[in-house]
Amino acid sequence: MKAIIVGGGVMGLGTAWNLAKSGHDVELFEQGPLPNPLASSMDEHRLIRHPYGNHTGYARLIDDAFAAWDELWRDLGQRLYAATGTLALTGNGADWAERSAESLQAIGRPMTELALDELPRRFPMLNSTGVEHAYWLDTGGVLFAQDITSALAHHLGQQPNVRLHSYTPIRAVDLEHGRVTTESGTVHSADVVIVAAGAWVGRLLPPAGARLVPSRQVVIYFRLPDEARAAWAQGPMVIDKTGEVGLYLVPPHDGRGMKVGDHEFSRRGDPDAAREATEAEMRPLLDRCASLLHGFDRWRIDRLKVCFYTVTEDERFVVEKQGARGWLMSPCSGHGFKFGALMGKELARTIVSERDPAAHARWAAGLEGDTK
Repeated sequence: MKAIIVGGGVMGLGTAWNLAKSGHDVELFEQGPLPNPLASSMDEHRLIRHPYGNHTGYARLIDDAFAAWDELWRDLGQRLYAATGTLALTGNGADWAERSAESLQAIGRPMTELALDELPRRFPMLNSTGVEHAYWLDTGGVLFAQDITSALAHHLGQQPNVRLHSYTPIRAVDLEHGRVTTESGTVHSADVVIVAAGAWVGRLLPPAGARLVPSRQVVIYFRLPDEARAAWAQGPMVIDKTGEVGLYLVPPHDGRGMKVGDHEFSRRGDPDAAREATEAEMRPLLDRCASLLHGFDRWRIDRLKVCFYTVTEDERFVVEKQGARGWLMSPCSGHGFKFGALMGKELARTIVSERDPAAHARWAAGLEGDTK
C-alpha cells in the first residue's frame, strides 16, 4: 500500500512512522521546512498527564500513550521525556481537579488530595493562598516536543520506503480518488491520503474549517534566579484552576526553558500572520503568576512565543474517514501532542486492518468510557 500524508507535525510524522514500520510506502508533504517551526508541534515541550476532568475517555488513553512513546523511544534510540509528577490546584469555585480525581479513582488511577497546610512544605515555591483543593499524582511529565519532531523526521528520512517533501505546499486534495496537487501543479496519487495539516486544515478541506478553528495561543518563557531555577528543575508540572485564568506551568527539566501558559483557547487568529506577542496581552497570566509563585518579582521574561492549535468547540479530536480513500486527522484541540505516537499508531492500524472507521472516530474523540 502507498499512503500520502499532508502535514509534517507530530500527527503526520507519527502516522508515517507506523505505516512505514509496517512495510508500506509513504510520501509526506510539508509546506515549509521539516520540521516546520510554525507547526503546533514545535515548542520546547508539551505535557502528558492523567488528570482530564470529566473526559475519562482521554484519561484512559494515557497509559496507552505512554506505551506508544516507549515504542518510539526504542526506534529513535533516545528517550525525549522527563517525569515530573502532576500537581493540580483548584479554588475560586473551580472544580476541575475534583472532577479529575473522581474519574481517575473510577479507572484505578487515584490522585492523592494534599492537606492545604502540607502544600507549602512539599512545594515551597508556591503560595497556596486561595487554593481550596490540591491533588498530587506521581505520573505525568514533559515531552520534549520539538526534539521529538526533529528526531522523528530524521528517522523517517533514513527509511527506504519513505519520501519526505519539505517546502512543498499542497494546493488541493481529492480524498475520493486518493490524489493531492502541489502548488506547482504536480499530481501525486496513493491508495490513501491523510490530511494532518493542523491549523491550515480548513484551507484544504473547507467544510472542516467550521469545526476545526485556528486558535492563537501565547506562552511565556522566563529567566529565573539560579536558586529558583535549581528548585524548579526538580519541580512538578502545575495545573492551576484557582485564579481568573487557567494556568499551566512546565518546569525546566533537562535544561529546557521555564514555561507558563494560559489554557483558555482564543479560537481566533491566522496561522500565516505575523506572530508577535506583547506583554500586555499576557497581563492576566502574569498577575496570576505573581500571586501563585514565590519570588516571582525576580523572574524575568525571556521570550513570548505564539503557537496555533486547531480547537473544536468541545475540545475533542477529529479523526474521520472522508471519501473512498481519505482521512482527516486533527487530534489537537490544545491537548493532542501527548497522544501523537498513539494516534499515529492506531490510525495506521485502522487503515491497514480496515477496522471500522466510525469506531475509530469515536475512540479518537475520547468517547469510549467517557462520563461527559
